[in-house]
Amino acid sequence: MYKRVLLKLSGEALSGEGRNFDPAVLHTLATEIKEAADLGVEIAIVVGGGNFIRGKMVEDIGIERIQGDYMGMLATIINALAIQSALESVGVDTRVQTSIDMPKVAEPFIQRRAVRHLEKGRVVIFGGGTGSPYFSTDTTAALRASEIKAEVILMAKNGVDGVYSADPRKNPDAKRYEHLTYLDLLNEGLEVMDSTATSMCMDNNMELMVFNMNEPGNIVKACKGEKIGTIISKEEK
Repeated sequence: MYKRVLLKLSGEALSGEGRNFDPAVLHTLATEIKEAADLGVEIAIVVGGGNFIRGKMVEDIGIERIQGDYMGMLATIINALAIQSALESVGVDTRVQTSIDMPKVAEPFIQRRAVRHLEKGRVVIFGGGTGSPYFSTDTTAALRASEIKAEVILMAKNGVDGVYSADPRKNPDAKRYEHLTYLDLLNEGLEVMDSTATSMCMDNNMELMVFNMNEPGNIVKACKGEKIGTIISKEEK
């Protein structure tokens, strides 16, 4: 079982049909995180903002890239607060830290404070991305995981149970990988995370597990280190 993990969630994974948030998804997510935390796993979370705004959406309405990225950062903070509320409703002590200072809403990101919260058994949610445009929440996950010395990034995918050679929803012959290296991702152009995040994980020898969050119990299984998806690491296993 892992001691300290960083859980990467997409914003879309929180949404329901025609809604930014699905209460049932938030509740299920919170109860699974609580179960893992009760086992003694220290859990940090990075969440995206795609249920509110995405890059393509920004392009379509003619908003400048930098402005659009800041809008996306604010969306991740909204999602962080929603997850915090869901976790607290099931009795999980939680802190939100943001890369953009907003003291009336959340704590600023301070590495030592985040680690201390984790050591005390609190779930820490990082909102606001890196605080700078041109960086994705994948890169934020790689950065924060390295800063808090997490053992693994658990990348929770919406309905996909690992990394495939092609889109399994379009190609029934797509092969699912049990293990890959970060060089495999870069060389084969596999779209697991952007190249900046991939390089950062490789440079910091950070392990990554890609799994399906829609399967009940998978977050707990991932925290336990069970092989339920694709493992990506610097070296061949």
